[in-house]
Amino acid sequence: MSTASIWSKNISFVNGEVALSGIPASQLAAEFGTPTFFLDEDAFRTRAAAWRDGLKAEFGDKAGQVFYASKAFTCTAVAHWISEIGIGIDVATGGELAAALAGGVDPSQIEVHGNNKSLAEIDRAVSIGVHTIVMDSLYEIDRVAAAARKHSKRQAVLIRLTPGIEAHTHESISTAHEDVKFGFSIASGAAWAAVEKIATFPELELRGVHCHIGSQIFGTEAFEMAADRLLGFMAKFRDAYGAELPELDLGGGYGIAYLPHEITVEPADVLPTIGKAVREACAKYSLALPTVSIEPGRNIVGPTMFTLYEVGTVKDVVIEDGTVRKYISVDGGMSDNARTALYDAEYFATIAQRTSSAPTVQSRLVGKHCETGDIIIRDIQLPSDVIPGDLIATPATGAYGRSMASNYNHVPRPPVVAVIDGKARVIVRRETEADLLALDVAKM
Repeated sequence: MSTASIWSKNISFVNGEVALSGIPASQLAAEFGTPTFFLDEDAFRTRAAAWRDGLKAEFGDKAGQVFYASKAFTCTAVAHWISEIGIGIDVATGGELAAALAGGVDPSQIEVHGNNKSLAEIDRAVSIGVHTIVMDSLYEIDRVAAAARKHSKRQAVLIRLTPGIEAHTHESISTAHEDVKFGFSIASGAAWAAVEKIATFPELELRGVHCHIGSQIFGTEAFEMAADRLLGFMAKFRDAYGAELPELDLGGGYGIAYLPHEITVEPADVLPTIGKAVREACAKYSLALPTVSIEPGRNIVGPTMFTLYEVGTVKDVVIEDGTVRKYISVDGGMSDNARTALYDAEYFATIAQRTSSAPTVQSRLVGKHCETGDIIIRDIQLPSDVIPGDLIATPATGAYGRSMASNYNHVPRPPVVAVIDGKARVIVRRETEADLLALDVAKM
């Protein structure tokens, strides 16, 4: 089965060796060590631009903004690319905001999310003039209004709505059904209470509504349902206040391929259908077409990165049914990829520095941490001749690998190396033991 769909555009295979922009895996490992995240910069830029151009093609002058969901992965270099590409950025914490600003993103291109924004985060966002703040609780309405008064501003805001949709994805990344921490429920009346409260504050300008139905979603049915419910809510606002809200943000969640049989969602796969659904709902509710924004994150960065590991040990384990499973331990693990433990996520892997004609065997790719659950790939067929010193590459690790990385067992987090036009450079350096110890306040 072809694996081309899960590798970034500038990955090639020469005599069985993985190469990024012409640089072989063995050379990358020798120069930067392992484990390391390698990012195909050209592929990142291409994917981001495709969403920008796709939104413009579908909605014309009603195309809002593509906000890159920086929680998937961010650093100052990525933020700088976002600014150059001409899209916006979605931040959910003060740290993500700091990275965006350090990368040169104009505050007018920043959207601020989060279900529990601190007073300091709100104050900074308002003071620098961010594009919009997405409201997530009644308390937050008071806090944003107070910050706007303090800085003599009128802050643009959206309301995050919970449309009561069960997206077909893992429970932990499904965010639009009723029993979640995010947003205001339409069905319960909480969303309308938020509208009424915002209306009491002249410092706040309600620009529209927002929802995010979940992550790693294939197909368009849930997005179509969300568009209808959000526009129905906007019609209720019009009827009550005699004016139409001008903005609709449908969030992100577009799925990517992690396994060879999967296919990454592309802008042309979903935007025409979403556009049709939005126009039909506008006609249904007699609304003018609002500007439409979206928030792809995983879909932009996920396919553009792979992780390179080195095998440390290999052992055969007889399991309950009497068969043998080969445990292949690498020098990373759940500290650089927590998704398998958190979401039962599935990945693909290959020997990266050589070809093998050995028969494949039932294998499990595991890390070096003191946890039975420290598993990168639970079940995979890998060549029987995998030995210590082999390099293993796992594609599609751009989203949430480095951003969820931890220092469990006091393991320094891996670097991120960007590669473009045959040149590689570090954009996030490898942590050191000195970095870990620097936070300690020793009492001798």
